[in-house]
Parts: sequence; structure tokens; C-alpha cells
Amino acid sequence: KPFTSLRSITKIMKMIRLFAVSVFFAAILSVSVIAQTSPAQPASGKIAVINRYLFGDEKAGITKYISAVNALNTEFKPLDTELQTLVARYQTLSKEIQTLRDQATANNGKVPIDEKAAQAKVDEAEKLERDIKFKQEDAKAKFEKRQQTVLGPIMQDIYKAVQEFSKQKGYMMILDIGKMADADIVMALDEKADVTKDFITFYNARPATTATTSTPK
Repeated sequence: KPFTSLRSITKIMKMIRLFAVSVFFAAILSVSVIAQTSPAQPASGKIAVINRYLFGDEKAGITKYISAVNALNTEFKPLDTELQTLVARYQTLSKEIQTLRDQATANNGKVPIDEKAAQAKVDEAEKLERDIKFKQEDAKAKFEKRQQTVLGPIMQDIYKAVQEFSKQKGYMMILDIGKMADADIVMALDEKADVTKDFITFYNARPATTATTSTPK
């Protein structure tokens, strides 16, 4: 049932924020620990954690990141709509074909079925299946390429900001609690150690940098 697998592309379009954070933060912060000690002062021994998944929070996330994600969503909206339309047509055909099969079985062949019309539906469904699969793979490739272009520089800038934040606040170490949670290695956490909100405030207050979104070509 190709339309079942196609839900993944729709999910990507609707949940791009979580996906993008996971991919880029995992790639840029390839280790789960970000250690920075200010050379001007000895390590204070303070350790903090940041939850990367909150960067995309619409109300309290990183403004620059959210804007880039929204731009990416808008860019891929037409393709998403096209795929959803094809999937809806495929689902309709599937139901119609199944109805014809049920009728043929229930009637034991006594009531004739328009075999030509039924075959036309089957042919159309098979062609749709091929088209949908191709468009899904093409959309995924285009999306990943644009994601690198649009969000890559911003995630690099966020990484640099974490270093600055760590130095300014005197943290010996900042852990990526989001990645640690994914790995199921967090058993307990003092809420005071979570500086995600403080970091987001710090980042949003920074002057504009060269990390900007690129326009579609």
C-alpha cells in the first residue's frame, strides 16, 4: 500500500522542525558533550544541559531558526500539496477497486462487472503508485539538499553561540540533553541544570550574523 508509506513525506513537511534539529544538531555536535572553559579563569566545575528540541518552539524558541523552518515549509508546500492530492486519488481508486472485487465475490459472477472499466482503474492505480514513489523520492532528495543550505549555517551559528554562552556563564561543560535522552541514558536531572531558556534568550539577543537563510533557486 504505497499511500501508507507516503504518509512519511507529509510527516516530514509537517514535522520538519523536529527532524531538522535532530539531523543538524547531531551532525554539527557529533559528540554529546560540549566542553568549554574560559582561558581567562579556571574551570568553575559547573555543568549545565541544553535541550535542543526546544529551539523550534513557536512561542519560546530561537527566532532565526523558526523563521528559517517556516520559510522551508512554505517553499515545499506546493510539493506537499501535490503529493497529498495524488495519495488521495490513489486511496479513492483503491476503495473503488475493492468495491468491485467485493461485488464480484458476493454475486458469484451472476451480476456482470464492467471489466474494461475495472481494468482501467487498476491501470490508473498502478501508474499512480509508480508516480507517487518517484515523486516521494525526488521530494526527499530536494528537501534534504535545501535543508542543508537553509538550516546548516544557522545550526553552525548556534553551535558557536553555545561556546560563547558557556564562556560567559562560566560553565565547565554543557551537555546536549536532547541527544542524551534519545540514547536513553538520562536517569535523573536537576531542573536547575537546564539552561535551555537562558541560552535561547542569550541567542535571540545576539546581533545579527552572517548565518541567514538562502532564497530558493
